[in-house]
Amino acid sequence: MVRMKTVAAVMTLSILAVGCSGGDTESSGPATDTVKAEAPVDTGPPTADEVATLDGVAYASLTGDAASGKSSFNQCRTCHVIDPGMNRLGPSLANIVGRKAGSIAGFNYSDANANSDIIWTEEKLFQFLEKPARVIPKTKMFYAGMPDAQARANLIAYLKNPD
Repeated sequence: MVRMKTVAAVMTLSILAVGCSGGDTESSGPATDTVKAEAPVDTGPPTADEVATLDGVAYASLTGDAASGKSSFNQCRTCHVIDPGMNRLGPSLANIVGRKAGSIAGFNYSDANANSDIIWTEEKLFQFLEKPARVIPKTKMFYAGMPDAQARANLIAYLKNPD
């Protein structure tokens, strides 16, 4: 019986990992010119106000499309909602832009997240979504990241205006 519970637990975690593993299969729209800065070497977590991405793409060089971002949000729905005051496995993402990391009352954040001193600006979200564990090591968020810069910009556009 214990072995069956272990197998069930492993299968559940595997399903969650697949749901959060990224990989937007839809086109993120027409190609856009993006400004690439020199991609930083991954030397550890960036400071709370540092926003350089690993791929070197600057958030300001992109224009996000909320409709495409809504599609990208589907991979986040496993753990998050955009309804205020409603937490799931992850906290609500309602009004996330401008909010302090780890600040939703009643949600049990990792110490790393709660003590990160991060304010979720659009630029910081753009960096975080690329590779969350780089920005907040030891986060409880089980998500590898979204490598497509345009998809990240689209998702942020949706989070800013989910209507």
